Amino acid sequence: MTERLFSRDPYLRETTARVVEVKDLGKGRVALRLEGTVFYPEGGGQPSDRGFIEGDGFKIRVEHVREAGDVWHEGTLEGRLPEPGDSVRAVLDWEWRYENMRNHTGQHILSAVLKGLYGLETTGFQIFEGYNKIEVDGEVDWGMVERAEVEANEIVSKGLPVEVEAYRYLPEDIAAILRKHVTKVTDRVRIVKIGDVDVTPCGGTHVRSTSEVGPIKVLRFYQKSRNLWRIEFACGNRALKYLNGVLQDYWASLEEMPNKNRPLVERVRELKGELERLEAEKGSLRKELWEWKGRALLKAAEDIGGVKVVAHLEGSPLKDAEAFVVYLVDKNPNTVALIVGENYAIFAKNREVRGISMNELLKQVLRETGGGGGGSEVLARGGGFKETPEKVLEAALRAVRESLSRASS
Repeated sequence: MTERLFSRDPYLRETTARVVEVKDLGKGRVALRLEGTVFYPEGGGQPSDRGFIEGDGFKIRVEHVREAGDVWHEGTLEGRLPEPGDSVRAVLDWEWRYENMRNHTGQHILSAVLKGLYGLETTGFQIFEGYNKIEVDGEVDWGMVERAEVEANEIVSKGLPVEVEAYRYLPEDIAAILRKHVTKVTDRVRIVKIGDVDVTPCGGTHVRSTSEVGPIKVLRFYQKSRNLWRIEFACGNRALKYLNGVLQDYWASLEEMPNKNRPLVERVRELKGELERLEAEKGSLRKELWEWKGRALLKAAEDIGGVKVVAHLEGSPLKDAEAFVVYLVDKNPNTVALIVGENYAIFAKNREVRGISMNELLKQVLRETGGGGGGSEVLARGGGFKETPEKVLEAALRAVRESLSRASS
């Protein structure tokens, strides 16, 4: 069994050890089991450590560490395949580990504060690359968040000791505290104690003092389910990096506005109002364009048994073409429209037209031109044709002539 050196000293950045077992994962990837390790395996919401393991003739960039009966270090291999008994040097990506320690400890503090202030229990926790999330069993708002942040950061500033101790059998005073937070207290548990703020069973890595956590900042929150709210936050350098990204985005967005004065929300509302006005104007112009376009197409339409058949090769996208077709046949009784674009066809008719189904028309055209599609009595859409748009339109017009001629005879 691998000796977990990180449990005794989370500040230990490297160690030497011997290889116990090797798995060749293929494609230049391997997994190693060592006699002792400083690498924390993923678990308890904390991601695994990263770094490298090197020996005589090889180096492994450790990208993931997992617990699978024992601690396995997985990564990309450079050089020869390691063998059991090889001596290696295992080195952490310390910045990654230390920020995880700061954020994990910050989570303990924030969860304890939310519990103390509002009775909210933390039901889930996870550390990501640039932020963390917790899930609590109740609603939160910005007023609650601000109060919790202030109290959490006051705890950070006090520099309270963060003590970690493993117990085979829990002292009754600690067991009594834990019973308030967990449904079952067992022996052989690792306890993290932060001053008089929090006592929690946890297997992760933590800093020695709350002063190392750095700023704790809630980034956003939202309702995940009926009784579950998710809170995203960051601590230490990750909080600063996240906020810098938000501020860069804020100021860059404001700079893009016609009126560059704060606040951004007012500029966005102004822009939305202008977009709504332009959209209304665009809609009016579109209807006017459709009116003129419809007149031109109807003037050139073929009259078959009293039905005007519009046959047109369209250059607009499918969505725009369909909107126009629906408008055209709706406004003009006794009209059938056959509109074919680069990779689509739309067949539509006014509801007064009898003796022809657009869905059946499309099926007939598909048998001749290939492709697929479907629709209803009054509207059908197809695409994926093997023939050119011109050929598809010719086939549709020919089929309409036959159908309407039969209906009028």
